[in-house]
Amino acid sequence: MTDIVRLESGPRMSQAVIHRGVVYLAGQVASDAPGAAVAQQTRSILRRIDTLLTAAGTDKSRMLSARVWLTDLRRLDEMNGAWVEWVSPGNTPTRVVVEAKLAAPQYTVEISVIAAC
Repeated sequence: MTDIVRLESGPRMSQAVIHRGVVYLAGQVASDAPGAAVAQQTRSILRRIDTLLTAAGTDKSRMLSARVWLTDLRRLDEMNGAWVEWVSPGNTPTRVVVEAKLAAPQYTVEISVIAAC
């Protein structure tokens, strides 16, 4: 049986789960920047993703897939600006961006990624 490693586990979910050389991150919001502009929330989330990927023994250059939820697709350029500054050139993952209502109104962006370890 293959081991499953859970990082930052809580009563409802884990922030990351590692299985068979792949790390799955939960959706991340800018908990340190609620109500901030989309670009600022995105940068906060991406820093958090870096932290979780490092804890899992990997980094953004090994991302396989990303899912982005925005409360307003008219803000896509703002999110993309922060994303392009952050993403590893030549190692861009597959990505989907959708408009959705998030769990709390102070958050305008949520991002989840899957990466190889």
